[in-house]
Amino acid sequence: MTDVLQPNRVLDCSGLLCPLPVIRTSKAIKEIAIGQVLKVIATDPGAPADMEAWARQTGNELIDAHEENGKYVFFFRRVR
Repeated sequence: MTDVLQPNRVLDCSGLLCPLPVIRTSKAIKEIAIGQVLKVIATDPGAPADMEAWARQTGNELIDAHEENGKYVFFFRRVR
């Protein structure tokens, strides 16, 4: 599925620890249009749980979350 996803923006949060990946994701999603896709890359082991919770709390759609080469990759669609 991720092969066909073309993000409108990529945010690399590698090396950042909680809460910085969530804070930067919150800022970046506001900079793209509703319906567009944001790809986030993180290395923080807490990122999967944090990003899932963030998506639930903000109402933005978590399209995909997976691990790739030791990094966590998330695709969000801006809903509002």
